[in-house]
Amino acid sequence: MSEQPATVPVPERQPLDEHAAASVLAYAAEQRAKVDVLASVLEDIAAHGYPAPETGVLWETARDAHLARLAEEQPRVA
Repeated sequence: MSEQPATVPVPERQPLDEHAAASVLAYAAEQRAKVDVLASVLEDIAAHGYPAPETGVLWETARDAHLARLAEEQPRVA
């Protein structure tokens, strides 16, 4: 995936207003950061093997923490 934005204008597209464009860019940056974290975890597993099960987190605990984070987030418009 390229980190460079497309430079060729596409005539069929509608331009975004300044606020909407900033929101889209912020969302893209958040998603890129999440993917970078996932990639670093996978690279660590490839280099060092799987972590010991004793050091992990139960999936129920991870799920509950994630659901709590989602409940605290501000609503977004898709």
